[in-house]
Amino acid sequence: MAQYQAKVIIIGSGPAGYTAAIYAARAGLNPLLVAGFQKGGQLTITTDVENFPGFPEPIAGPELMERMLSQALNLGVRVVDDHITEVDFKKRPFNLVSEQNSYCADSVIIATGASARWLGLENETKFRGFGVSGCATCDGFFYRNHPVAVVGGGNTAAEEALYLANIASSVTLIHRRDELRADKILQDRLFAHPKINIEWDSVVVDVLGSDTPKSMTGAVIKNLKTDKIKELKVDGLFIAIGHKPNTEIFKSWIELDNEGYIKTNPGSTQTSVEGVFAAGDVKDSRYRQAVTAAGSGCQAFLDAERFLREAK
Repeated sequence: MAQYQAKVIIIGSGPAGYTAAIYAARAGLNPLLVAGFQKGGQLTITTDVENFPGFPEPIAGPELMERMLSQALNLGVRVVDDHITEVDFKKRPFNLVSEQNSYCADSVIIATGASARWLGLENETKFRGFGVSGCATCDGFFYRNHPVAVVGGGNTAAEEALYLANIASSVTLIHRRDELRADKILQDRLFAHPKINIEWDSVVVDVLGSDTPKSMTGAVIKNLKTDKIKELKVDGLFIAIGHKPNTEIFKSWIELDNEGYIKTNPGSTQTSVEGVFAAGDVKDSRYRQAVTAAGSGCQAFLDAERFLREAK
């Protein structure tokens, strides 16, 4: 078992993790970044990214993350392709363990992100990034004047449907029950919008599409009360049934909210454990954007650097 030691260890390799590592390297802290299972985070399953500053032309999600990785490596960040399975935040230095290695750090930045909840359909996976999406703000632009559908019944689904209604030609909201869980004000806006239709008591049972070019062409839905099957002609399907923060290994050590997101002090990335900081989607259930995650990674480094300086 190899042993690693660093003043700052970053867990996670999305925009938040890479940004924190880049800042730490430029400050001369010789940071170590443990990449995790999905190196590059959720952007590695995204096609074109048009809303990240600095890229006049669309850039593929995997390429954007490769560029962030290259920048980190060029600045001297030590990147380990490993997945942390246990942590011990009882005292400093903090101990982290994987199946193969052990790590020791004076401070830790958690940037493990959150994973979108999916329906679990085979073709949903096949057309993810080619019509199927988990983020209307990220991908809605590509469906201007095209029919789309949103799956879900909570605030996220309602907000995504309303957002898409300003872009798409029509929006169909698919919900498995006969009433929504979204706030009443959002429901009122949904019901009043002329471009939004609701399929009640229904679930998506398949995603239709073509292979050349690879693109989604429709969704098959089933009414749970009548068992009636129908096909929706839509070019985009947005899954809005929630996200799951990747915080399982931290729940015994730091304070989480009711949904499992890491709680941080107001105006700070400091968690309930002094010297442990959180950045990106793992602490952000609201915005979930690459650019906000990157900004959060910068903040986490600045907080960690200040902590190390004062602790020293």
